[in-house]
Amino acid sequence: MSRFLGSCVFLILLHFSGLPGQTAPAPQLQSKTAPPPGGTDQQITLDVQVTDKSGAAVRGLQKDDFILLDDKQPKDIVSFHAVDSPAVGLVLVMDEVNVTYQMAAFERAELKKFLLWNGGKLALPVSFVIFTEAGTKMLGGFSSDGKALSALYDKHTTEQRSGNVITGGNYSVQQRLDKSIKTLISLIAFEGTLPGRKLMLWFGPGWPIISRTSIQVYRQDEQQIFDTIVAATNGLRKARVTLYTIDPFGPESSGGNRISDYKGYLKGVTAPSEALLGNLDLEVLAVNSGGLALNSTNDLTAAIAECATDAHSFYVLSFEGARAAHANEYRALEVKVDKPAATARTRTGYYAEP
Repeated sequence: MSRFLGSCVFLILLHFSGLPGQTAPAPQLQSKTAPPPGGTDQQITLDVQVTDKSGAAVRGLQKDDFILLDDKQPKDIVSFHAVDSPAVGLVLVMDEVNVTYQMAAFERAELKKFLLWNGGKLALPVSFVIFTEAGTKMLGGFSSDGKALSALYDKHTTEQRSGNVITGGNYSVQQRLDKSIKTLISLIAFEGTLPGRKLMLWFGPGWPIISRTSIQVYRQDEQQIFDTIVAATNGLRKARVTLYTIDPFGPESSGGNRISDYKGYLKGVTAPSEALLGNLDLEVLAVNSGGLALNSTNDLTAAIAECATDAHSFYVLSFEGARAAHANEYRALEVKVDKPAATARTRTGYYAEP
């Protein structure tokens, strides 16, 4: 059986631990509007983006303009407020594990362009994280000083790894998958200790996903995959982290080991028997968190700007979560806006408890 499946229980325990390899004190993200926390199992808080046909933010909406559906049933919105000024931090995650040395070098150059844009004066506070084979490094705390962050980045050396990270054998694929998801869950837990909403931008093609048909999956392994899906889904919500994936190398950059058509795995997983490794794909987790999956541009500055627009205008809704009939009961979420040509984007579901 794969090393990933055998270590899923360990991943769930990591959900409650701090960020591994942290090299700086916990950053303090200040918010003038002091948004509410991500909620508990009973009270659910959602960050909702509303855009028009052109993709521009729709401002000035009121509570009565929203319809919130929990498993297709209307829910009362118990709290509501609009955010019309940046009150969000950007967490930039540079993935050096799932890319070649050449890819990492390209991403490095592009990210430095972003940090030094506008003379290094960043519009939003940025926290920089580097995911390496040796560990996960955080370069300082949240800062709007792009020059200072760039200087810290210059001190980091991208490692030249042996072997082909894209076409490596099954062992290397399983090892990267295990390490990647373990790191993501730990990052989510760490960000959950900080107040306010965070936009986490993960640069790279994401981790390899092994198709179910290529390995034998036992019932206990399905349960472990399901538990990891629950931990990632509820962890992102409670930490108020919206995940984005930016892959400048296109959907085929990870070769045959990557499931490029992630849209087939977006449906909520209601039981262990439905759990597939594809449901843990980076792009799937991003879209289901209310974020975006961008893989059609090699202009990282433009891609970051597209994601960052979500920080400038959004709505925060909360409601009383369902009383579940059993542990980890999946509840699909949908938010509609009673305005012509307006579209709402938020989390697609959550797991309720009895």
